[in-house]
Amino acid sequence: MRFRVGREVFGEAVAWVARALPSRPVVPVLSGLLLQAGDDGLTLSCFDYEISATARIDAEVKEDGTALVPGRLLAEITRSLPALDVEVATDGDMVDLTCGSAEFELVSLPVAEYPVLPDPPPVAGTIDGGVLALAAAQVVPAASRDDTLPMLTAVCLDVHDETLTFAATDRYRLAVKDVRWEPVARGLRAAALVPARTLADVARSVTAGVPVAVAFEAGQSGTDAAPAEGPVRDPRPADGVISFEGGNRRLTARLIGGEFIKYQSRFPDGFGSRATLAAGPFTEAVRRVSLVADRASPVRLTFGSGNVVIEAQTDGRARAVETVPADFEGEERIISFNPHYLLDGLGAASAPAAPARQPGAPRDGEDQAPVEPGRIRLEFSTAAKPALLTWVDDEGLAPGGDTPAFRYLVVPLRIPARA
Repeated sequence: MRFRVGREVFGEAVAWVARALPSRPVVPVLSGLLLQAGDDGLTLSCFDYEISATARIDAEVKEDGTALVPGRLLAEITRSLPALDVEVATDGDMVDLTCGSAEFELVSLPVAEYPVLPDPPPVAGTIDGGVLALAAAQVVPAASRDDTLPMLTAVCLDVHDETLTFAATDRYRLAVKDVRWEPVARGLRAAALVPARTLADVARSVTAGVPVAVAFEAGQSGTDAAPAEGPVRDPRPADGVISFEGGNRRLTARLIGGEFIKYQSRFPDGFGSRATLAAGPFTEAVRRVSLVADRASPVRLTFGSGNVVIEAQTDGRARAVETVPADFEGEERIISFNPHYLLDGLGAASAPAAPARQPGAPRDGEDQAPVEPGRIRLEFSTAAKPALLTWVDDEGLAPGGDTPAFRYLVVPLRIPARA
């Protein structure tokens, strides 16, 4: 095998594939990154029986061949190379890499012991990469990180004809986003539970304007779907694997088994109190006030005439109070939240008006981008019932519909009101 490729293109492809490598491979060969040079360029891939990643890039292939190299080491090397072309060649059990005056020799791993990459399942539909990335950024933070309940670590992709719904919950908040997509069959009704971390990785690699093919074994098709006028029957989650492919990159992962919650029924029919606030000032105020709150301390919102008082404190350490304008109507005026849950919801609800924060990007004070102008709507009844965060100008998918495309339901903290 011998090929020549640009360092930037090669480095990006290696870094993307290497992110899917297992941190603790059960066998050493699974730590390898597979390089395949042929007539169609260079293909880089990895597979650990759970997740596979494949990227194809253009390369000047002088000699076809295959090599398996230590993946994380290759990623470290390519990240440090100068901005020159990279030449890679195999010599027996060694893989030689040259870039300018830098030369590396890597011991190749046994290709014969490497597992065969899975074939992608049938395509269920396509979605714009930018739409996918935004939806993932809005719902992934609400997924649980507790592996004892695998179903809650997933994002449910719920297909209802031309509407694809992303839903995630950790039992304390529920994020739901409806988007338009292009199903392969009209009337398609299906669902898939995708690991949230997998969806976050997909979102990092897609590009706005580039279609992404979503492929999985759909449990129900148009013939199984309920009539448009009648009740919609929840589909059984798909089994097997799911694949996301776009821009010469494909990521596959095993779907999570089990039934997702009946998330649509969790949204109350109405609320007793409603507040409308400028997204930027409110979010920044909550962010500042929450600096004094520890993990068990709430952020308390007290609505008055034309404003809301935001307050947090840690006994014996610090207290913070800030007031911002707010339009309010209702009888219940006090509500308290976990500050991190509230900030996640505010960031997600205002995402349509600002550049999407990719899942995994800094948040909670780490180089956060300012929230764009717009208004947040907060609806609640009592501390015993979930509250709803939405974007005021989010009109949803259906013309004239009053259900926002993004909804963030969060459980308040029951904190006794102070005099």
